[in-house]
Amino acid sequence: MSNTDSYNSEQNLTQAGGDRSLSLFEKIWEKHIVKTIDGGPSVFYIDKHFIHEVTSPQAFKGLEKRGLKVFRPNQVVATADHNVPTLNQHLPIVEELSRIQVQTLTENCKKFGIELYGLGHPYQGIVHIIGPELGVTQPGMTIVCGDSHTSTHGAFGTIAFGIGTSEVEMVLATQCLMQSKPKLMRINVEGQLNKGVVSKDIILYIISKISASGATGYAVEYAGSAIRSLSMEARMTICNMSIEMGARCGMIAPDETTFKYMKGRKFAPQGEAWDKAMAYWKTLHSDEGAMFDKELYIKAEDIEPMITYGTNPGMGIGITGHVPELNEISTEDKPSFVKSLHYMGIEPGTTMKGKKVDYVFIGSCTNARIEDLKMVAGFVKGKKKAKDVEVWIVPGSKQVEKQAVEEGINKIFEEAGFLLRQPGCSACLGMNEDKIPAGKYCISTSNRNFEGRQGPNARTFLASPLTAAAAAITGEVCDVRELLAN
Repeated sequence: MSNTDSYNSEQNLTQAGGDRSLSLFEKIWEKHIVKTIDGGPSVFYIDKHFIHEVTSPQAFKGLEKRGLKVFRPNQVVATADHNVPTLNQHLPIVEELSRIQVQTLTENCKKFGIELYGLGHPYQGIVHIIGPELGVTQPGMTIVCGDSHTSTHGAFGTIAFGIGTSEVEMVLATQCLMQSKPKLMRINVEGQLNKGVVSKDIILYIISKISASGATGYAVEYAGSAIRSLSMEARMTICNMSIEMGARCGMIAPDETTFKYMKGRKFAPQGEAWDKAMAYWKTLHSDEGAMFDKELYIKAEDIEPMITYGTNPGMGIGITGHVPELNEISTEDKPSFVKSLHYMGIEPGTTMKGKKVDYVFIGSCTNARIEDLKMVAGFVKGKKKAKDVEVWIVPGSKQVEKQAVEEGINKIFEEAGFLLRQPGCSACLGMNEDKIPAGKYCISTSNRNFEGRQGPNARTFLASPLTAAAAAITGEVCDVRELLAN
């Protein structure tokens, strides 16, 4: 699907020879190349390696088999997030597999000398939330994790991407990876967002336009006045879902908003080190004349609150739109489209407004930061949830949870009938105790709506925290702008 007024692409040729104007990606990439192999990948240095309980056990076992130590343990940060329960975290984990996963991470970190923010630690939380809030994530870095949504950290002007378990082992052993340079794409979002439209809507809109595979093979830089106007937490939401359109990573140039966010955080540079870091960070932007293999232009005012209707994040529409008719789908895509709608129990050509919702999940590495919780609390204050909807609010970290309690946000949720749980990945994925029952509809602020993603046969609508909060109050998918007008 495309809209010629708001969505245009322009193919650029790679600049060859002579002095080059560099993109943000190229500036960081070239600084981290250890060795270039003719006709092959490069040896690429990694500044920071985040690990969690799901993709690290096999990597540590590989090191043990080879008699290797972790090469630079001080550059590795570990936390437990995917398998942890979000209620009664002081008790033993009930699910056996989850308990074993978390226990194994604890044992491996102790054995290999790695800092672990495990259950009960004041810094525990979702890996892609604790890195930025602690100041571990810093502009100009290269960051990896055995988790696809590592692209979140790109909001700070980093090259950040997910890796497989064998690559986790490689980084633990060498602090390097073999990498080929991706193609470059820039997505410019210009103008002012309308009322009720937030960063989650921007990225869902982009994915709906270019599809869930539209950025495959690219490193994406987000630019334009609408992007620059966003807070750091909103920028993280944008970069987080770069993976949902197939991108290798997503990134945004650091600016004064970035520096203000970072100043004074636990592991951010201090004193003279801060001044030195700032001098470098201010160079991290695409030069005028930098070349991209593909460039897209989007008008912010054309974006409305978004909602997905299918089983991949590209199957999304504006809240006033309709699910495509069969004749609007290509012959090639028709079988998967029909299968997806059958799974979701949705008919072609219908609108999403008025669709009943059973569960509301506000959380995940996409939307579980304090700003997200404040946004929801501001909207629901003085309101009550629909009686037949269960609402889970899951903070992204112990620090987010602590701030929510200190500022009384938890009380607002309680009065609205919402449950503020404890930090973890929760119902983003069916890997812990927080699963959506079969056949039930959940409007979710997470990043994926695949079949069974939130539990066997669960049905997921992806949306922004505002749109999810509106569904919690009304019991159905609705246009949050109509409630904001009241």
